[in-house]
Amino acid sequence: MREMRIIAGECKGRQIKPVPGTSTRPTTDKVRESIYNIIGPFFEGGFALDLYGGSGALGIEALSRGIEKCVFVDRESKAIETIKSNLEQTNFTESAEVFRNDSKRALKALQKREVKFSLVLLDPPYHKEQILHDLEKLTAYHLLDDQATIVVEHKKEVTLPESYAGLRMIREETYSGKTTISIYTYEQLRVEEEK
Repeated sequence: MREMRIIAGECKGRQIKPVPGTSTRPTTDKVRESIYNIIGPFFEGGFALDLYGGSGALGIEALSRGIEKCVFVDRESKAIETIKSNLEQTNFTESAEVFRNDSKRALKALQKREVKFSLVLLDPPYHKEQILHDLEKLTAYHLLDDQATIVVEHKKEVTLPESYAGLRMIREETYSGKTTISIYTYEQLRVEEEK
């Protein structure tokens, strides 16, 4: 089982574990480093949502780089156990909430809590419909701070729109010829002006 590590910040170099088995494909350290070089590299607080948590590596990296709190969601029990173990390993248990749920139910539950996120990490099983559904609900449920950043990891073959549901793509990068990262920003003020 390949070890992963936290790349920067408070827990730089700390080892974390991937989810056992083949049901999830962890974001490589190289891609994770590239993502945070684009969107960070560090944060002054803010709330993050890691909606397809897997090992929790993306969200834990955000915590290590200064995000105040991160909500992790995954529907697989193995992933939930791995996230909790990795949070203990990095001493971030107190800065995290971990829920076993699918993304649709999780987004509805978060809407009821009236929480707003400055960073959302989407690394779903590779389905375009699911990505577009998640992006739409993030704005429809008012789950985003103004200027929030949304990071989507997807197959290179999946083409995402440049603007969608009040979100504007600001960067797209492809790694190793197969994984693409699309980064969106949410511009609430512009959306309200257009109404």
